[in-house]
Amino acid sequence: MRILAIVFELVLILGGVVACAGLIAAQKPDAQKYLEKLVPFQAVIGLTLIAFGIIFFVVGGPIAMFKAIKVEAILGVANLGGVLIGIILGFLLALATWERDGTIHGLTRPKDAAIARLGPVPVIAGGIVLIAFLTENAAENWSALHIEQTLGGTPAEGAMGPAVLALTMGFARLAGQGVVARLNPSRLMGAGCVVAAFGALMAAGATGPGIAYAGFIVMGIGSSVIAPTAFSLAGRLAHPEARARAVARATFFGYFGYFFGPPMLGVIAGAFGLRMAFVVAAGILMLVLVLAPLLARAGRG
Repeated sequence: MRILAIVFELVLILGGVVACAGLIAAQKPDAQKYLEKLVPFQAVIGLTLIAFGIIFFVVGGPIAMFKAIKVEAILGVANLGGVLIGIILGFLLALATWERDGTIHGLTRPKDAAIARLGPVPVIAGGIVLIAFLTENAAENWSALHIEQTLGGTPAEGAMGPAVLALTMGFARLAGQGVVARLNPSRLMGAGCVVAAFGALMAAGATGPGIAYAGFIVMGIGSSVIAPTAFSLAGRLAHPEARARAVARATFFGYFGYFFGPPMLGVIAGAFGLRMAFVVAAGILMLVLVLAPLLARAGRG
C-alpha cells in the first residue's frame, strides 16, 4: 500500500499542476511548452485520481480515517483531505475534457468508390490488434492460476499476477505515446512482440512467483505498444475521409481476441499445462513480425 500511496501522491501533484496550468503559464511563460505535454493526459490523470482516491477511501475506511484525526489531528486531516481532494480534483479534470459535440465524422460510407474501399489495411491491423488482445487478455486471466497451481504460490501471490501485468501495460502505454512519434511503427510493433514473447517465455519457465512477476512485467511492456500502434497505423494509412471506418473495422477484428484468448489458452492448459499455454502465447505474438511488414506494404500500395 505504501507504493500505491506514493504513486497517488505523485499523480495528485501532476493533477494540481494541470489544474493550475493557466496560472503557472501566466507567471512563467517558459513553462508553457512543458505544460502542453501534460494536457493530452488530463483525462487519464483525472480518472487515475478518482480510482486511487476511491481505493484508499474504501480500504482505509471512512470511520477509521475520522478516528485517526482524534489520535493524530494533523496527519489524520492530511490523509482524509488528500483522498477527498484527489477524488474531487480527478472528477473536475476528467469532466473538463468532456466533448460537447462527440460526433465522429467519417463513419458513413463515402460516395466515391475509390475512397469507400478500405483495402487490406484495417484487416491486417485488426489481425495485429487481435493477437495483442488475445495474448494479453489470456495471460491476465490465467496468470493467477499459473502462480498458484504451477508455481505453488499463495492466493495473495496469485492475485498479484494479473495486477502486475495490467499496471505495467497501463503505465507503459502512457509512457509509450512519446515513443510512437519517434520510432518507425512497424519496427516498434516488431520490437514489442519480441519483448512480450520473451516475457511470456519467462513466465512459462518460472520457478517461483518472483520470476513469473518479472515475466509479466516484461510481457506487459512489450504488449503495451502493439495494439495502440496498430490502431494508429489503421487510421494513418487510410484515406482522410475513411479513417474512422478503417479504425472501426480494425477494432471489430481486434476485439475478437478478448473472446478467443482466454478459452484457447484454457484448452491448451488443460491438455498440456499452463507452462505450454504461455509458450503458445509467445509463438502467437511472433506472428506480428510477419503482419507488421505486410501492413506497411499494404499502406504504401
